[in-house]
Amino acid sequence: MLDRLPSVPASALARQLARWLPAPVDGPRQDVAERLGQWLNVKEAIALHAATGTVDAAGAAASRRQRSTTVPTQALRANLQAELQRVQAVLTQSILRRDPTHRPDASDPDTEFAFYHQRLHEQQRRMELSVDALRDHVRQALAQSSPDHARLAALDAHMQTLFGGREQRLLSQLPALLKARFAALRQAVATSDTPHDPRWLQAFADEFEQILLAELDLRLQPVMGLIESLEHDD
Repeated sequence: MLDRLPSVPASALARQLARWLPAPVDGPRQDVAERLGQWLNVKEAIALHAATGTVDAAGAAASRRQRSTTVPTQALRANLQAELQRVQAVLTQSILRRDPTHRPDASDPDTEFAFYHQRLHEQQRRMELSVDALRDHVRQALAQSSPDHARLAALDAHMQTLFGGREQRLLSQLPALLKARFAALRQAVATSDTPHDPRWLQAFADEFEQILLAELDLRLQPVMGLIESLEHDD
């Protein structure tokens, strides 16, 4: 099945970060199966193969339930989409809400970056808790739906177990990348004709928010995929 999956475009977060990094050397384009294979060690590959039993069992359990006890697909999709939009709106507002007591001071860059570092940690923690809870809720709803959706929910739970830790380790690299970007913007102004222009700090604040919004989009993609699967079950 994986060998039939197409290549996928880079996430918004990857595109944002790519603007800060040197252009990579062109290489052969890999599809999803090839990239996934690089993420799996032997133990993980065996665990993924073994998950077929759990996935099949979830589908069998769903098929044994009376159809009359399940929520109609259209209503279920609308309910879950509304939950997704609510969580996305709350987290977006949190990202874009700036501390009214914070007075940016370009002359004290260490304190300024410490402020953003702490804010990054808080926002990532808030996203992790909210999106994980939403993803679990969507899986539970799909598990009570059709056998196909129950199997998809079980597969998604297994994939999150396999790749969740690795995803978090990759996202934990963001502070270092943001620090490098902060230093680059500061250095560019320091060597310009207007070395005391504080607008670079505003530029960083704007980019910081865009990075967090891109991370939110990345974290929500599995949930969006689960909900979108209901569009093909009418």
